Amino acid sequence: MSIATVDIAPLAEADALAPVLLTVEEAARCLRIGRTTCYALIRTGELESLTIGGLRRVPADAPAAYLAQRRAEQRAA
Repeated sequence: MSIATVDIAPLAEADALAPVLLTVEEAARCLRIGRTTCYALIRTGELESLTIGGLRRVPADAPAAYLAQRRAEQRAA
């Protein structure tokens, strides 16, 4: 099961589709980090995000992509 599936599943109703975008708080929960740290990752460009109107949203696959990138960096080191 993916990280996003485990953590955002309770947010969706049983018969609803999985969310395409997460709030910053939801993304932080997926990564098991604080909200401030999540905003710092967004600010540095390490975690992908979008602004829609005045709202900051994180694509649902972005936390997993961030983790994959970090794992690849650590393997290379």
